[in-house]
Amino acid sequence: MSSIFPDHPSPDQDFAAEEPDPGEGEHPIFADQDSPHRRRMRKSSSRVRRRRRAVVLTLVTAFFVVVVVLAFQFIRPLLTPQAAKDYAGPGHGSVNFTVDPGSSGRTVAVGLVKADIVASDGAFLSALAAVNGDTALQPGMFEMKLQMKASDAVSILVSPDKKVHYAAIAQNLREPEVLALLAKSTGIAEKQFAALAKDPRSFGLPAAAKNLEGYLAPGEYRFPVDMTAREILAQLVKTTKDQLVQTGVTAPAEQYRVLTIASIIEAEGNEANYALISGAIDNRLNHPNKETGGRLESDATVAYGLGIKTYNLTAAQKKDASNPYNTFAHPGLPVGPIGSPKEKAIQAAAHPKANPYYFWVTVNLDTGETLYAKTYAQHLKNVQKYQAWCKANTGKCK
Repeated sequence: MSSIFPDHPSPDQDFAAEEPDPGEGEHPIFADQDSPHRRRMRKSSSRVRRRRRAVVLTLVTAFFVVVVVLAFQFIRPLLTPQAAKDYAGPGHGSVNFTVDPGSSGRTVAVGLVKADIVASDGAFLSALAAVNGDTALQPGMFEMKLQMKASDAVSILVSPDKKVHYAAIAQNLREPEVLALLAKSTGIAEKQFAALAKDPRSFGLPAAAKNLEGYLAPGEYRFPVDMTAREILAQLVKTTKDQLVQTGVTAPAEQYRVLTIASIIEAEGNEANYALISGAIDNRLNHPNKETGGRLESDATVAYGLGIKTYNLTAAQKKDASNPYNTFAHPGLPVGPIGSPKEKAIQAAAHPKANPYYFWVTVNLDTGETLYAKTYAQHLKNVQKYQAWCKANTGKCK
């Protein structure tokens, strides 16, 4: 049987031929551990291990570098605004873009990109910063193009050379309300506007006009900061006159009449009801019956003459003939407009829609739902519906 140790002598070998004893108490397998061969083997293994560690370290480092490069390429667009991405312009088509009150430059930029008006928020913000225009952004609706150059979009939304005063005039505002709003928007003293409004003739209004009531066109305006109070009022008056002409009303006296009707339509209903209310008013004025006697019987006109805003008038207020705007006590139109009508109300007044009605009442002040009637008896039933709505909606029918 052969030994498991190749260097150990077999039983039938001559002990005289044995190699010198490596040392007392030591087995030959241990004696060989410190041999030159063993030392060379250990050194060689150590070098191999070091090389392996170096290769592994190199691979790990390379992997880490690749990860960092890829990550940088991924987050770079997020860290750097898309300033270089811009349309060549000048753009095409037409699109309305609205800047809401209080919008920041970044909010506007995001909206422009979403609408495909500019190519990137970075391009727009850079162009905006170039003209220090962030504070000059004004709310309102602007007509723009698709795929515009960012600087062209900025030029529409701001005035690089000078700021403007923004004023939003709602329909159905009375003259004092409009003048107060203009004063607040422009910083011009309200008394300057009020003094000018007392001279309607200087604005080319007919002799019947006692002030500028009805001619202060609602809408969104941007007045250059150097505009005077007179120039501002003249612009509003001109806007109303232009709307009257566009709807086919050119004579000053007829313009005043149509504007008066339009202001009543505006006060009595919403846009969905302009046409029918206009037709009912035309019936009362031009086709009176025994129940109406040519009277408009409009609560809105009475309230205007009293200098109040209410849906509920007393019997005494409706009988007060000293109120020149009392269309219960006086037949025909009141002495003048009672507010600022918008263009669609003017169109409805100039071209009333034929219908058989003489009475109308809004039965839901939230939705503007309006009911119509041919007779007073039918009208009273509709009024009951209005009263029921008011009872169910406490505080809304003041």
